[in-house]
Amino acid sequence: MASILHPSSFLSSTSSSTTTTTKPPVPPPFSRPQSTLSPLSKPLLTKLTTTLTATAIATTILTTSLPSLADSPTSFNIYYGTAASAANYGGYGGNSDKKASAEYIYDVPDGWKERLVSKVEKGTNGTDSEFYNPKKKTEKEYLTYLAGFRQLAPKDIILNNLALSDVNLQDLIANADGVTSEERKDENGQLYYDYEIDGVLGHSLISVTCANNKLYAHFVNAPAPEWKRDEGILRHVHQSFKTVG
Repeated sequence: MASILHPSSFLSSTSSSTTTTTKPPVPPPFSRPQSTLSPLSKPLLTKLTTTLTATAIATTILTTSLPSLADSPTSFNIYYGTAASAANYGGYGGNSDKKASAEYIYDVPDGWKERLVSKVEKGTNGTDSEFYNPKKKTEKEYLTYLAGFRQLAPKDIILNNLALSDVNLQDLIANADGVTSEERKDENGQLYYDYEIDGVLGHSLISVTCANNKLYAHFVNAPAPEWKRDEGILRHVHQSFKTVG
């Protein structure tokens, strides 16, 4: 005979199955992945070292001051002056006719330019030749001459007479901090007067002598900054002047 199941037994079985639960697995605590620094490969390390070295060299080049032109060796050209008529202008070097008829010579720094002297200048103040630095035209050398002088007068008289026909020289002397003069003789016994004028307007070296019944005056002028930079060159130019023939 079949048995009849009581409803309570069904409910009891159902309740038992629903109250027994399985907890979900608890995830492990989050941990940040650790990064590890691997050593640089040899090719990459070599490239990095080369780049840093090149950068250091470039920085050294940019921060190192370049030498001035005055620190570099300077070459000179010989100018042969004739002190003749206004039509007789010349150059320097390689001109045999000019060299043969020259009455005086002096050195010209390489790169300086010649300024052609007008007949008016030649007739008024006796300017015979002039060269200048194209980078600073007031840095220059020039020569004047006057006929009819057989010998030199006293040094102070000569300088004053030169200033009468040269306004720039007048201003330089008037504003000078110091003016010095001395006598010297060349290898042939010829007498020269050397003047040095130092002032706020600039610096001037002048050499004067008499020959061929003429008075020759060679001037080397430079503003104060150029004098400080090129003093050695300018003194060489000053000392190179002499009469010939």
